[in-house]
Amino acid sequence: MNLADLVAFARTPKWAVEASVSPSGAPQAAVIGVAVTDRLELVFDTLGTTRKAENLRRDPRVAVVLGWDEGQTLQIEGVADEPTGDELVALKQVYFARFPDGPGREGWAGITYFRVRPRWARFSDFREGDPVVLTFDHGFFPAG
Repeated sequence: MNLADLVAFARTPKWAVEASVSPSGAPQAAVIGVAVTDRLELVFDTLGTTRKAENLRRDPRVAVVLGWDEGQTLQIEGVADEPTGDELVALKQVYFARFPDGPGREGWAGITYFRVRPRWARFSDFREGDPVVLTFDHGFFPAG
């Protein structure tokens, strides 16, 4: 499996489970609508005043799990940031292609976009009985 295969798989589900760290150090999880770039970067929107946004700003380490329905999963661990300028414009195009209602949410006060740049990914396939697990570290991903 290569980067293009991981991207194709990650684009299959529209929803993912995102886990991050709360101020107390405890884990917290949320279901997010996620879009995926050709570099396996994950993009999602949220209100900038939410606990999720505040926690990601405080500690940007995040794990995201996609694709649990068909016995296949992709777990991505990475670092979240809030892109600006041309990067934000490009990422919003990816997000709006996946979620056509996204431009309507831009009118909401305080909407922001987070990108998760992967540092590590693990693909697991449980459909054949014994899981097939492929792990890629940050050296697998293009610099960015």
